Amino acid sequence: MKFSPPENIKRLIDEQYVLIDKAHSHLQDIWADNILFSFGWWTSLFMTIIPWIIWLIFRNKESSARLLLAGLWAMFISTWLDYVGVTLGLWRYYNKLVPLMPDYIPWDFALMPVTIMFFLQIKAKANLLIKAIIFASMTAFLAEPLFLKLGYTKYPGWNPIFSFPGFLIIYIIAHLLANSKATKPLR
Repeated sequence: MKFSPPENIKRLIDEQYVLIDKAHSHLQDIWADNILFSFGWWTSLFMTIIPWIIWLIFRNKESSARLLLAGLWAMFISTWLDYVGVTLGLWRYYNKLVPLMPDYIPWDFALMPVTIMFFLQIKAKANLLIKAIIFASMTAFLAEPLFLKLGYTKYPGWNPIFSFPGFLIIYIIAHLLANSKATKPLR
């Protein structure tokens, strides 16, 4: 029994990988020649580092592990969803910190998880649904349009209103992870 696809399928897939490799090499050249050390690149770098510095200073130190669990969830799912969205041509990023990933590192690795972690620790006992709605609204209706207006992103096949339910779910799951009975509750 053969588990591998037929040779003609492998050849067709290999041809597509060659096209992807060529496109990626071209994007790396554009990044190195035009984006690296530009104003947009520097702001992307600061948007990646500064939220974590602020979080390290102001986090609830007794709840760090729980908050990081929630933040890790947010990083994982937002990176995966970004990859899917970019791959499907729903959105694009122009001020990439590194050219190796299709997602936007400042958003997926800093702004999204740190914001969620702060929301979780501020008024930790407040109504989950209200906090989730506030987070999803701020993210979908303020942050995304701001990034569009600043020219960091383009949505050829997306509208920020479509993001609202996703942000709502991401926050709710992060809350459930941070407040799991398997670990100590947030204070």
